[in-house]
Order: sequence, then C-alpha cells, then structure tokens
Amino acid sequence: MTTVLFVRHGLTALTGPVLAGWTPGVVLDDRGRAQARALAARLAQVPLHAIVTSPLERCRQTAEAIAAASTLDGSPPIHPPPIHEDERVGECRYGDWTGKQIKKLAREPLWRVVQAHPSAARFPGPDGESILDMQHRAIAAVRDWNARLGQDATYAICSHGDVIKSLIADSLGMHIDQFQRIQVDPCSLTVIRYTPLRPFLVRMNDTGGGAEGLVRLPKASQGTGHGASDAVVGGGAGAVSGAGAGTEGGHDRNGSQAVPVRDSAGRDMDGAVGPGGGRRRAADTRG
Repeated sequence: MTTVLFVRHGLTALTGPVLAGWTPGVVLDDRGRAQARALAARLAQVPLHAIVTSPLERCRQTAEAIAAASTLDGSPPIHPPPIHEDERVGECRYGDWTGKQIKKLAREPLWRVVQAHPSAARFPGPDGESILDMQHRAIAAVRDWNARLGQDATYAICSHGDVIKSLIADSLGMHIDQFQRIQVDPCSLTVIRYTPLRPFLVRMNDTGGGAEGLVRLPKASQGTGHGASDAVVGGGAGAVSGAGAGTEGGHDRNGSQAVPVRDSAGRDMDGAVGPGGGRRRAADTRG
C-alpha cells in the first residue's frame, strides 16, 4: 500500500483575507516558515521516497523545508528526497476571483454555489476552473505518482487547502458537494494510505499543536467577512494564533504520537499510541 502525506503550505501574508490563487511571488511569511520548520522536524525520521509539490512558491518552500530535515534511519539528510513539481496538485484556478478579498467575494452570487453546490461551480474569467476539474486533475496526479513510486512508497505532496479537501473527499467516497465540511489548515498534515481495494484516511488536518484550534477567535480578529457556516475559499488561515506550535518530545500535547506513518524499519505507526490508541491491519474494517 502506498502512503501519501498531504501537506498544505504554511501561512503567507495573504492567507485568510485574500484569495491568492496562482498569484506569483506569494511566499511564506515568518509564521509560515516557522510552521514549515516545525512540521519538517516532526517528519524528520519518516523515510520519504519523494516530495511532489505544487509549483507555487509557498508550496515549494514548504517542500524544501521538509526535504532539508528528512533523514533515513536517524542519520543526517545526505541524500534528501527528490522534489518534483506537478501542476496538477497546484492551486485551484480561481480566475477573476484571484487576488480579491474574501469578504468581498462572500457577497458574490457564486459564493453561495461554491458553498452549497460546489460541483456546479466554475470560477469566472478565461482562466477560471471548475471545482470538479480541480479534483479530477489532483486525483489523477495522486494515482500517477502512486503507480510511479510503487506500493511500498511513502511520499509527500505539498499542495493547497481546496485541493487537499477534494482528495480527502475522494478517499472517503464523499460527493464533492460535501467537501466544504472538511477543514485543512496551513501546514497541516493529512495521511491517506492507498490499497488495491480502497483508500484509508489515517489522519486529517493534524497541526501537531495544543488547543489553539479549539478556541473560538474573537469576531474582530477573523476579518474575512463570511458567514459562520461558510468555508473559506482557498482554505483560510486556520488557528493563526497557533502558528508554529509544535510538538513536545515528538508527541502532540495530548500525549498521542505525532507521526502516523511507518518508521525506517517498516513498523506500522498509524493511529494514536497514547490515550485512545490502538492499531489494526490496513484492510481490517471490523468494528
């Protein structure tokens, strides 16, 4: 079975208030670089066969941080995993919405379609893409890389919020019209194992922090202007106050192991090894 670590890029100055899309030159800010370093440290002993990344700078920087910290058998990264760019895991092409403030876009008639019926949504302008097309190209990319790297591979894909949400929906057999129920925060880790029969969602939106994401932010600090029931197009900024919040001794703060993948000896490390833990074989659907 192929294990894929989906990583959303870290924070940028535009993440949250502005829909950056394919705007060139959008790079990680200090918070995003701290997030990337923290995630790279968590994944340092995971033997990655490759890192596939969106060509956009914010993803490339996140991928490079992970590659620089990657080790095999706990040794220094003499041969870091190769990084491959693939436009198919690039950001959704938001067309005329690109570069605009979320609070203004939330007043557009198309916003309600994107929220309630995304399978019917196509972003305006000659460069606009449909959400279905975005999902289809991303799924095709994952399948191609799974076949190319092999069933025993563990590799990472650095991508974007809406793209990763659509891949999670696919792994769960969920219609794309329900994908706005999924949240993928900046520099979060999602792990999916692909078997010949079905995918298994092992971990989702794991930021490795404490309770920051559970605390409701004051309305004035949210600043996006969308309704409480709406998903932020592009993925939003997540719990910004927790940016860079890392792990303690390789574990998250509730005592569970932070990295849900195999170690260098091939031992299964999925699921929590702390409170409420437990393991099962990949194809075991009992209980």
